Amino acid sequence: MNYPIVILKPKRSESLKRKHPWVFSGAIDKILMDEDALDLKEGDLVKVADQKEKILGIGHFAEGSIAVRMLSFKDATVNDSFWEHKITAAYRLREALQLSNSATTTCYRLIHAEGDGLPGLIVDIYGGVAIVQAHSVGFANALPDLAKALKTVFGKKLTAVYSKSEKALHRQGEKGIEDGYLLGTAESPQIVLENNLKFEIDWVTGQKTGFFIDQRFNRELLNNYSKNKKVLNTFCYSGGFSVYALDAGAAEVHSVDSSQKAIELTERNVAINFENCDRHKSFAKDTLKYLNETDEVYDTIILDPPAYAKSKSAQHKAVQGYKRLNAKAFSMIKKGGILFTFSCSQVVDRKLFENTVMAAAIEARRSVKVLHHLSQPADHPVSIFHPEGEYLKGLVLYIEE
Repeated sequence: MNYPIVILKPKRSESLKRKHPWVFSGAIDKILMDEDALDLKEGDLVKVADQKEKILGIGHFAEGSIAVRMLSFKDATVNDSFWEHKITAAYRLREALQLSNSATTTCYRLIHAEGDGLPGLIVDIYGGVAIVQAHSVGFANALPDLAKALKTVFGKKLTAVYSKSEKALHRQGEKGIEDGYLLGTAESPQIVLENNLKFEIDWVTGQKTGFFIDQRFNRELLNNYSKNKKVLNTFCYSGGFSVYALDAGAAEVHSVDSSQKAIELTERNVAINFENCDRHKSFAKDTLKYLNETDEVYDTIILDPPAYAKSKSAQHKAVQGYKRLNAKAFSMIKKGGILFTFSCSQVVDRKLFENTVMAAAIEARRSVKVLHHLSQPADHPVSIFHPEGEYLKGLVLYIEE
């Protein structure tokens, strides 16, 4: 198959040789196409070459600042065996992490975009169902082939593949993409296990693919700071941190989320794990409003807000939001208390986030020690050649005075 060839400007191929997966539009010198070829379209496969027309790899073309997202750093043909090879490599990593055959954790991330060499693609596994999110037109075009490759790799372990790409692509202005099953069918919601705790997952109507799998290790860490404690879980969504705190023996847990639907989900997850639990209360209220109005004092607080900034232009506003939120939590937590605080905003890097939390501690006049630096779990890998892939930042803080 003849692919269009993107020729890079002089001295602009070094990042690809270092396996950074993005080609920026400003690095492109020209595009070579067959004389009878149609115009290059969003999502088309292209090869990328240096000035000497040496092929450096293949990727998906896109309009915008990131013009090519690389799928391979060598000459290749993208066919069934290509997708099967990529998915098998990701599956083997999850085998090594003891996730793919775990009896106690039946949900995990199989494909994490650049971290697994497939920029623009997310695949989460819930029991026997794979939820696929295409974040690029290239992967939207490849959905049928991906479903076929997933079935080949998983065999009978996979009963259905569901595409939840509509919302992500509509945000980019792409229409005509609809969510739905690519292979088989399955009832949603379903109950899955995470460290032997039960959670109801609805991949059809839930946020993201249905669950925030990326907090698994951090939820488990909360066990160390919950026994006999009064715990506040803000932006709780499905109540993951709340369920873990209750399981660890918390004296009382309060869950807060602005969405009534999220609160109802949290209450269901508490109920399926703890019969007639009287240690849990939930509040359908904006987190900052709750923090400003409540008279409650807590031993442990979890701050896990949604991304405050999705673009560089929103960074300053996001930083102010993180500072305000953390300062309020610092002001109301008990002496000797523990604060879990997070940012999933990719444009707020770790250093900026930690400086913002420090500024909040200064404003609240609290003496604070860092106990843990937190990130995403190993099934959300970060390519060493693409440090931008580390999006989840977190701290566990001890409030000394």
